[in-house]
Amino acid sequence: MTPIALPPITATTVYETVAVKPSKFKHPLDPLTPDEINAVTLAIRHYTAENTSIKALRFITCYLLPPPKKAVLAALGISLTPGGTPGAPVEIIRKAESDFLDVVNGGCYNAILALQNGDWEVESMELVPDGSEPQITVEELTVCEHIVRNDPTIKALAKQVGVEPHQICADGWAIGYDDRFPKHQRLQQALLFARFSEHDNLYAHPLDFIPVIDSVTEKVVQIDFPPTYRKHSDGSAKLSVDTTEAQPLSEQLSTQSSRERIPPPRTAFDFLPDLMEKTDPTYKPRDDVKPLHIVQPDGVSFKMDGHTLEWQKWKMHISFGHREGIVLSTITYNDDGVIRPIFYRLSLAEMLVPYGAPEFPHSRKFAFDTGEYGMGTMANELSLGCDCLGKIHYLPGAYVTHSGSPFVINNVICIHEEDAGVLWKHTDYRPGGRSQTVRSRRLVVSMVCTLANYEYVWNYYFYQDGNIELEIRLTGVLQVYVAGSNEPNPHGTTVAPGVNAQFHQHIFSVRVDPMVDGINNSVIESDIVSLDAPTGSKENFAGNGFVVKDRVLKDQIKDGARDFDWASERRWKIANLAKTHYASGKPSSYQIMMKGGLLPLLPKGDSWVARRASFAHKALWVVKDVEGPKGGRMWPSGKYVPQTREEPADSVGRWVKEGQGSIDNDDIVLYLTVGTTHIPRPEDWPVMPVEHLNLLFKPYNFFNKNPSMDVPGTNDVHSKPAFSNGHQDNGNGTNGTHANGTSACCGN
Repeated sequence: MTPIALPPITATTVYETVAVKPSKFKHPLDPLTPDEINAVTLAIRHYTAENTSIKALRFITCYLLPPPKKAVLAALGISLTPGGTPGAPVEIIRKAESDFLDVVNGGCYNAILALQNGDWEVESMELVPDGSEPQITVEELTVCEHIVRNDPTIKALAKQVGVEPHQICADGWAIGYDDRFPKHQRLQQALLFARFSEHDNLYAHPLDFIPVIDSVTEKVVQIDFPPTYRKHSDGSAKLSVDTTEAQPLSEQLSTQSSRERIPPPRTAFDFLPDLMEKTDPTYKPRDDVKPLHIVQPDGVSFKMDGHTLEWQKWKMHISFGHREGIVLSTITYNDDGVIRPIFYRLSLAEMLVPYGAPEFPHSRKFAFDTGEYGMGTMANELSLGCDCLGKIHYLPGAYVTHSGSPFVINNVICIHEEDAGVLWKHTDYRPGGRSQTVRSRRLVVSMVCTLANYEYVWNYYFYQDGNIELEIRLTGVLQVYVAGSNEPNPHGTTVAPGVNAQFHQHIFSVRVDPMVDGINNSVIESDIVSLDAPTGSKENFAGNGFVVKDRVLKDQIKDGARDFDWASERRWKIANLAKTHYASGKPSSYQIMMKGGLLPLLPKGDSWVARRASFAHKALWVVKDVEGPKGGRMWPSGKYVPQTREEPADSVGRWVKEGQGSIDNDDIVLYLTVGTTHIPRPEDWPVMPVEHLNLLFKPYNFFNKNPSMDVPGTNDVHSKPAFSNGHQDNGNGTNGTHANGTSACCGN
């Protein structure tokens, strides 16, 4: 019998208390509390027992079903139009949505519940179509390792390459694409490694076969052996089999690939300092790193009321989502007493990691990390003074477990302030001129997620000049496979002897639900082009002229999917055409700055992964939002992502191709595609230094002038010369002083 899955190291504890009457929410978008999750799942159990033949349930998701957008804005007093009067508040009924499996009879169900008079009542329950699977749970990923460790065939195969059963470790992955199996079978592929001592870096010891397990029956249903590459006399690399296609399923469970077994490399590549001291003779901790403290003697400048934050002139709602992780909503800016809406909702809607090795089963390695696992359920419990520095406020998060009990991560969202360098500066260089330097302060809302080997750090930054930035930091351990002795590696990098890190991409879909000065917005596409007039002409005699050509995206089908144009340095603005700047006459807008994160989807356009991830084909998608009983348009690769084989009907590609009407001056949603192509290098091993990816939203004709002119300059009394006498010994530099010995100042 399978043991109960233990909590992952990233989370805190299972919450057991059941509240009979859930408390009233403070904000209509507040996430379900742990007590509410308990109450919702209990109501579903009662309903299924009284009205269905379902005997055993396995809960997969349980979360808030958001109220209609206009009802939320009316409740918060936010106007739908520039300078308009907010709508009259209406009753908001708190609702929840849950996916669960029928463990005995099979099938997945989706239920909608409403909170009526303090009790949760099931409004609807429907069977999810065949082939649609909800996300893979933490418990399923944990049990995957137990299944493979106890399978006799796997134990024997591991023994052949010197690995004992207790040393086998498995990272459960969604199956990706494998049409050898029926659509309704809930599967994982188990990427195997060996751990030869406690806390040993298991990724240094990859195994040479990949089992497939059934998550419901908890059995191994197939074992695949990837082929190897061999170097030919002409220098080319050839596979040990004549095709990259999948081998047929075998009654003996395993499929061979015409090659010898490959033992896992034994060399330790640890990342924990106490282990490195034992296993790496070259390891010596740096002893010249002196403490650097972040202090705020008067406390923080932000205020919290539940999930609602106010900082400087910003106000927003911050919540935890099991799928998206951080969800920012109802973002407004106080512009000299006028509350101006900017974004209704901002979040990570999907993330794709396709790997570039074409040989099966590596070809099915492409993870939809948001839709298949969930950023929230994979989030870390953050540590004060380590993950977050300074004076920190944390928000908790909760998601449902198989039993219906909530799992709570206490410190899952970190909120703090930090210095962000110079905000603006000018010096009048003339004799007797004065100068002013203003330093930038930014608010940080962050989360860290562990997806098996990889870590992702999500930082949302809010600035005093009205900028909003999403920074994604990538770190963790490379996903690796064992390489034979002297085996060529055409689709990866041999980062250590016997360790092959395959080429891959990280592609993110950021969902932006804008409300720039109101709910009806447009997207303006701007191309910067040289004047048509030739050099020497009357219109362009010196040949230096260039202009900006703006075009409003109007038609859902023709304009809903856009490419970046490098030649014209194309850019896009989210605009409210009903409000213009008093001087420029241009529409109030926020410009999207994403050039540094643009990339092509490298798999073929009709590949397995490309058919499932239509969002990755274009840099920008714009669709009209359509709210229904289950909310608006949310997921660019569909609501149910695991094991899809084609483009889902509820995906962004289909919304555009099959859309109708206009996307101009309407309630629209944008999906922004950014990412990075990772060609691993030995310096990424054994743990990768962070790689940065940035997406910026910048006010453009939104404010009358620089909104940060009222930020005071700072002359920090805690800043001191680096060396006691103002000079480093035997050096020529000075520290914090002018040439005449007087102290430098931020304003004079």
